[in-house]
Amino acid sequence: MSRTHLRTCPLCEAMCGLEITVEGDRVTGIRPDDDDVWSRGYVCPKGAVLGDLHHDPDRLRAPLVRDGDTWRQVSWAEAFAEVAKRLHPVIQQHGMESVTAYIGNPTAHNFSLSRYVGAFMGMSTIPSIYSAGTVDQWPKNLVGALVYGGMWTIPVPDLDRTDYLLVLGANPSASQGSLLAAADVLGRLDAIRARGGKVVVVDPRRTGTVAHADEWLPIRPGTDAAFLAAIVQVLFEEKRADLGRLAGIVAGIERVEELCPPFTPEAVAETCAIPAETIRRLARELAEAPTAAVYGRIGTCNQEFGTLASWLVEVVNVISGNLDRPGGSMFSNPIAWSMTTLHPPDQPPGFEMHRWRSRVRGAPEVLGQVPLSCLAEEIATPGKGQIRALIAIAGNPVISAPDASRLEEALPLLDCMISVDNYLNETSRHADVILPGLSALEQPHYDELIWAWSVRNAGKFSEAIFPPPADRPAEWEILLQLAAIVAGAKYGDVDTATLDDLYFGGIVGVYLADPRSSLHGRDAGEIVAATEGRGPERLLDFAIRCGPWGDLYGKRPGGLTLARLREQPHGVDMGPLEPRVEEMVRTPSGKIELAPEYITADLVRLRERLSRKDEGLVLVSRRHLRSNNSWMHNVEKLVRGRERCTLLIHPEDASRCRIEDGARALIRSPAGTVEAPVQVSDEMMPGVVSLPHGWGHDLAGTRLGVAQRYAGVNNNILAPGYLVDVPSGNAVVNGIPVEVTPV
Repeated sequence: MSRTHLRTCPLCEAMCGLEITVEGDRVTGIRPDDDDVWSRGYVCPKGAVLGDLHHDPDRLRAPLVRDGDTWRQVSWAEAFAEVAKRLHPVIQQHGMESVTAYIGNPTAHNFSLSRYVGAFMGMSTIPSIYSAGTVDQWPKNLVGALVYGGMWTIPVPDLDRTDYLLVLGANPSASQGSLLAAADVLGRLDAIRARGGKVVVVDPRRTGTVAHADEWLPIRPGTDAAFLAAIVQVLFEEKRADLGRLAGIVAGIERVEELCPPFTPEAVAETCAIPAETIRRLARELAEAPTAAVYGRIGTCNQEFGTLASWLVEVVNVISGNLDRPGGSMFSNPIAWSMTTLHPPDQPPGFEMHRWRSRVRGAPEVLGQVPLSCLAEEIATPGKGQIRALIAIAGNPVISAPDASRLEEALPLLDCMISVDNYLNETSRHADVILPGLSALEQPHYDELIWAWSVRNAGKFSEAIFPPPADRPAEWEILLQLAAIVAGAKYGDVDTATLDDLYFGGIVGVYLADPRSSLHGRDAGEIVAATEGRGPERLLDFAIRCGPWGDLYGKRPGGLTLARLREQPHGVDMGPLEPRVEEMVRTPSGKIELAPEYITADLVRLRERLSRKDEGLVLVSRRHLRSNNSWMHNVEKLVRGRERCTLLIHPEDASRCRIEDGARALIRSPAGTVEAPVQVSDEMMPGVVSLPHGWGHDLAGTRLGVAQRYAGVNNNILAPGYLVDVPSGNAVVNGIPVEVTPV
């Protein structure tokens, strides 16, 4: 008999609503949910293949243990016992400092992992970890921490009400939103123009997003900070800076004005490849628009001046009077707060950086992490503190890490490696034990962090569609088991229910201790006893109940609970964003710190960049609507058709390099060389070439039948690990100097 289930797609920030038709144990159809309060009938091609992911024969359903060069399937009891057997001797001989973990991007989209990776880190006592964050958005986290007082305090453009949108380093035609939650972003851009507004896209490539904009400005990769600094300079020079209602809550605006004079449009024009008169015009348009917002994303983060570019996005929004007002850049108010909003327990108020340095390179710690590119050298370099055991959680760094070849060479040197992964992929093939999680359709779903970047205040809960096998633990249980084993427990001695109670009780206690929390002063034991369930569902119920529309455990009768949210399968919409900057700012001063010395000190380096002459080609990354980093390439429906892992190059550069469309080229950088087919196109600005990221599935030993047939090349082989944004340590994977020659 056919059944229809409502489901939120868990693959990206769009969070589209789906109707999934099931017959028996098979998905027979997926279509958009027209009544979803959030996406209202919109869906991208990726959401339509959740059934293919669930039924993928390559997806692991049981743990694997390595026996030499072969694998054997084992029970969960055997798998955890094997983890302890292989991990404990390493810790006993070399200490806890010899163990680390890598946290991958899919963690943020998983109902269990997103809420329990913190429990794993705290209970395991692993001293430091690595993550995809230092390849993706660490500058955003750093700016949020120092300017607003929270690592994840990231305002978003109010797309539905703005009159002017300036987009840098983002391509919603491929990514939907990124650190911006909205379904059908392109439709929203069209709506801005339809109501008489303007959309400007700044990007070295004429992306699909440009087709929904009024103006495209090609920019030299890595120079967004100089471009934005010039806009700031014009706003001050022409007396257009106006804080409006923010005047009493902003500190440091005078310091910003003192620092910006060297960055005139004329001074930065050649560096950015944008005419000075164009920069001045844009600054005036921003200031004169009834409402405006600047949105910068991954292209502004993983570049030479990622922190400055991310900071200057906030500066422009603040000094143009567009922060925290309808139509400007605003803070979401999710119905369930995220645990990431809790201040890191190891950080003093105000945040400190450089508290320690990596052993080999001496890279300074920033927000608890050093660059991911350090991992390979920490494994490969002998000495006290050498990494000898790695736990990889939902990540594929052999593909996604800068200087990927070095990590590929280093992983076999480990004494022990454990992977929590649904596939035998390019990274997990180096593991000793692979612990697979459930498919997305075998577990409930509610996005933990992404609603904090939503363009409306909303939420929706999805039930599991298929019951998991009785012996399958959820990912949160896997993480608690691993944490206990790392801390020294034997598998048979681990009671995940008790650990879960400790974790939940701790979260409740920390929240109630905050004077600004909605439950401050309540008894923690009372709240724990009144919250039913276990695991991530219990945490979600707690977050909803003490959220802005929650029942506050009886203080607001009729308020939201998880049970009441479940009664609304199409979701709940609490309306548009509202000004709330006063409650969002958590700096020690209580003000928006617009000029943190830690960030502004890097302006010296930016001034030096203006005198540097640009020669030769530079490489930028890109993605496709049918791709999602490296973890969607095993779905035939998404990868078949025209080859997409191509080198995009402008006709002038192709002629100069003596390369024809369809031919193959060698792309060399200081880190390595790859070979790729060429696609000559004027969508690239001259001097810039582009390869997509997430490919390179030609390594032996994986079980990715489809991906291996559409292998492509790994552009991270070309990214030198030593290239990082100085203040944040974020990888520089855009703007890499390369040489292109015919094969």
